[in-house]
Amino acid sequence: MPRILDQRILLLVISFLATLQSTKVLSKWKKCGDLECEKAMSRVQAITDYLGPDCRYLNFKAGEEIIVYSKLSRENENLWTGSKGKDFGYFPRDAVKVEEILIGEEVEVLTKETDFLCLHEDKYTFE
Repeated sequence: MPRILDQRILLLVISFLATLQSTKVLSKWKKCGDLECEKAMSRVQAITDYLGPDCRYLNFKAGEEIIVYSKLSRENENLWTGSKGKDFGYFPRDAVKVEEILIGEEVEVLTKETDFLCLHEDKYTFE
């Protein structure tokens, strides 16, 4: 019986740590095309396949087109956010090449907690 209890506690700890990781704020700042981050910033093409570590990330195959809406800045400049069809999420900027810039100037704004939540079937999933 103690061994089963130890295994359950271990699973609970692993589950808790996974939850913390998936709701982690990735940056306090981001750059956008406007103050609401609604304007598309650029059109990019994937140069490699990418499979993100959790539901906040955008998965894609080489050659697919992605529309970029924001770029994390300051402490984490490697991640951009964008959409591919109905899918939306973070991806590494070095996995894409810029095909077309759609804005003249970037605006830096604070991120919100909701920027780092999973979006599934048109509703937020709170981890």
